[in-house]
Amino acid sequence: MFAMSKKDGFDPIKRSEKIEKIVCAGDRRKYYRFRPARFYGGIATADCVGCSLQCIFCWSWDEVVDPAQYGRFYSPQEVARKVTNIIHKKGYRKVRISGNEPTIAREHLLKLMELIPSDVLFILETNGIMIGHDETYADDLARYSNLYVRIGLKGCNEDEFSAITGAHPVGFSLQLEALKNLYEAGVKVYPAAMVSFSSPDSIKALKRKLRKIDKKFEDFEIEELALYKGVEERLKGSGIEYGIAYEP
Repeated sequence: MFAMSKKDGFDPIKRSEKIEKIVCAGDRRKYYRFRPARFYGGIATADCVGCSLQCIFCWSWDEVVDPAQYGRFYSPQEVARKVTNIIHKKGYRKVRISGNEPTIAREHLLKLMELIPSDVLFILETNGIMIGHDETYADDLARYSNLYVRIGLKGCNEDEFSAITGAHPVGFSLQLEALKNLYEAGVKVYPAAMVSFSSPDSIKALKRKLRKIDKKFEDFEIEELALYKGVEERLKGSGIEYGIAYEP
């Protein structure tokens, strides 16, 4: 586990703990939408409420900044029924939790995964903060053979991470630690990175860091910046320079 110093940016672990008290009640968690989605070739999606970060490019900004006002509580059983109904109607074989950060609700998440059929792929889209903070989380996730984890890195280094998320720079180290913890636990995992705010040099430096964990991670997935409603205004207000497309 990492200790926080007193540099700029909020502590993402403390924020996770604070948000958990708002969006979790026992093994129930708040969700605001259940839907089929075209990603991954077709996937049943449960959009949860509550995140440990405040990414300036987030498409579900309202739910991130004011989680008390959105969604309602669902049990793992209710969520499992909703996503399995979607995959049966659409003929999908994949499910995911998206929208905000699924790992905040550890008890809920693990119980939900128990209820997803083993022949259905569960894609966990996460910033990895909580998994990097506590390596036993990776051990818990390793129990599920139908799990694939996508770690969304927020930038290519500590400074970019902090500028993008508003969180303490050490959060970037937690993201890399999550990738390492999952890899060493035998979980199928792969990194993605938002590089629209990055220089070619910082991208190359990230590739070197990822290669130290596993050489295949050097060719990470590029997360494209999409100017959803409100994103462009927030970016202009922040003064952060960005590009829409990644140039290799």
